[in-house]
Amino acid sequence: MNNSLPILKSICIASLIAMGMSVQAEAPERYIVKHDKSPKANSLKKEFKNKKRIKVEGDDWFAIELDEAGKKALKTKGGIKSIEIDPKRFPMAIYNDSAGDPNVTQVTPYGYFQAQADQVNLQSSGVKVCVIDSGIAGKQGETGGRNNDFDWGVITGDNDSGTGDWDADGGPHGTHVAGTVGAEDNNFGVIGMAPGVPMHIIKVFNDAGWGYSSDLAHAANLCAAAGANVINMSLGGGGANSTEENAFENFVANDGLVLAAAGNSGNSIRSYPAGYDAIVMVGAVDADNNIASFSQYPSCNTAGTNCVELSAGGVSTLSTVPSGGGVNASLVADGTTYSVNAMENEGNATAATYNFGLGNATDNGADGKICIIERGNISFHDKTLNCENSGGIGAVIYNNQAGNFNGTLGATNNTSIPVVSAAQADGPALLNSSTATVDVTGSAYDYFSGTSMATPTAAGVAALVWSNYPDCTGEDIRDALKASAEDQGSNGPDRFYGHGIVKAKAAYDFLATSACGGTPPVNEPPVASFSATCNDLACDFDASGSTDTNNNITSYAWDYGDGNTDSGVSRSHTFSEAGTYSVTLTVTDSDGASDSTSQTVTVNEPVPNVSPTASFTVYCTDLDCTFTDSSSDSDGTIASHSWSFGDGGSSTSTNPNHSYAAEGTYTVVLTVTDDGGLTDTFTNEEVTVTASNTPQVPAAPTNLTANSVKEGKGKKATIISVTLNWTDNADNEDGFVVERCIETGKGKSKSCIFASYATVGANIATYTDTNPESNVKYRVKAFNGTGDSAYTNTIKP
Repeated sequence: MNNSLPILKSICIASLIAMGMSVQAEAPERYIVKHDKSPKANSLKKEFKNKKRIKVEGDDWFAIELDEAGKKALKTKGGIKSIEIDPKRFPMAIYNDSAGDPNVTQVTPYGYFQAQADQVNLQSSGVKVCVIDSGIAGKQGETGGRNNDFDWGVITGDNDSGTGDWDADGGPHGTHVAGTVGAEDNNFGVIGMAPGVPMHIIKVFNDAGWGYSSDLAHAANLCAAAGANVINMSLGGGGANSTEENAFENFVANDGLVLAAAGNSGNSIRSYPAGYDAIVMVGAVDADNNIASFSQYPSCNTAGTNCVELSAGGVSTLSTVPSGGGVNASLVADGTTYSVNAMENEGNATAATYNFGLGNATDNGADGKICIIERGNISFHDKTLNCENSGGIGAVIYNNQAGNFNGTLGATNNTSIPVVSAAQADGPALLNSSTATVDVTGSAYDYFSGTSMATPTAAGVAALVWSNYPDCTGEDIRDALKASAEDQGSNGPDRFYGHGIVKAKAAYDFLATSACGGTPPVNEPPVASFSATCNDLACDFDASGSTDTNNNITSYAWDYGDGNTDSGVSRSHTFSEAGTYSVTLTVTDSDGASDSTSQTVTVNEPVPNVSPTASFTVYCTDLDCTFTDSSSDSDGTIASHSWSFGDGGSSTSTNPNHSYAAEGTYTVVLTVTDDGGLTDTFTNEEVTVTASNTPQVPAAPTNLTANSVKEGKGKKATIISVTLNWTDNADNEDGFVVERCIETGKGKSKSCIFASYATVGANIATYTDTNPESNVKYRVKAFNGTGDSAYTNTIKP
């Protein structure tokens, strides 16, 4: 009997699994099942795991898909405490704007300054941010390739729920979020709020672009296991879930800090997980500190922990995306560069501009041109399509109200020409321009809008501040961010801004006097260093060798020791007179610490420049001459040449060739200028050229005609003589050869073989054949001692 119990138990469980997972008319739902630690519950969970039905699990819960019958059956089993719907979680919607051009130099997003991230240095104290999102572009992914604007040596990750590799993007969202948190401070791209901060990436979104709340609960555990201090979730959805809530409560209880997006529906609905008390809900503002129209604003409980607590920049924020997944847009008209936003269709077009009005209809005047179109009346797509169908090769749509706008060509885009949007203020200048270049190209950077963008701004600031006060808890950091936030809107906390816009330096200063903050890290002053290179009275100075432990030198001040000062990393200075001078460089970092260093430089009066010596040789064949420069400069180099060939011709080449039109003796003048600006001239008055006397074959005669004299009438008439006449085009012929042939055969067998028939003397352009034959043909050529000319036309009398 004892041996049969496990068999019966397995049969029951197998039936339950089959019931819950069978293919039915109704689609199964995913549930979170909470259980106790009893043997029955543990055995049930083990059986589900063996059947590979469990999606993710925790210590006292698991997620599984069940149809209604399976759910009812599971409720009857021992050890089951609750069965809850596993709500879906989505990345917060984004509004794609245009990309700038951070490929040339590092671009700092406005949110970096708005959040005072430029005033606090990241310390290497081990703070780590966990980004739960769509992965990060560490290699080729769904929308592009690796983005190199990260310190990949400090980034780790986990895959979750069959979502694929964490470092292969599942869309640009996660890479954009991660870049806002911690893109490196280097010479290109963008800079994150906590540049180079260690990050752990959890990829939770599936191919359809969403994940379950249980995936987030599981991700919270993975973040904790990876040693993360801060969790960023730029995602959300409807419906609270106790398992999800408990997972983040546990993370916070262990001194962590969790931030999540408020949502982008522009209403008062509460999104989750941001709506849980343990999580900081973040709203979005623009660059002018105005609350974003899309930022959600749910009501607050007494503690103010289930509504917006902080706000940060989230409108048109520039950050990283998978390489090739973003767009750069530019517009240059009549040499002026305009600020524009990319709409769609990569490409480059340069052409004349055309006023396309409102773009309501096709217009053949736009053929081969750039359409300048005013916004209004019809969709952006239809305006662009009308331009393209008119032969237009690019389009600019300018706003009909103040400012620029962000637009797309809709879900179904039937156009292919590059199109950008421009500000209303630029419309008149664009309409008056003559030519323009529109360029839309792929990029590794892009502008997104949403509370999804505001949340990593706040999370990055939290990590930045926390790195300076590692003894603080997540709750300490949360309190500090709220206490130091810049109040906006109505006085005090409100449901739109929360406590205000997050400020890194203000939070840093707040914690300096708190119990956990203690004494902030001592700033190490920078070290000044420079090199000097002098030539005569001019010197080049380079201070790029100066260093700072936090890489945050903010100013370079120069004292040249002659009463003159300057600022900048690399400078040039010309002293007024020879002598030895003490040059001093002072560098200052962002905390006000400075260092100075001095060097002596000796400069001398420049040696007077010696004029160059101009000279050349010449070799001529017939009317063609080759000139070879032999000029010299004893203390420098020849910088330029100027030739005058005496017949009106000229050249600036070093060794030119020149052909004269007529025989004669010419005066050739060469003027050379050295690198010091002095000149010298050399003249040759005896450059003689003569035409060639080589005999030439005569020019061919032309316009051969034949006049016939007949005897008899009608069909019995016969030709008794043929007189040939032609045009004599030569003055050097010895005479002309008249050739004739007699046609024989018919059709394809017909032939006519020419042979010499008569010769006439020079300058005689006529000949009479008094013995013509039927079917005869004639041609004529000129000849002399050099050879024969070409033939005239062939003629048949």
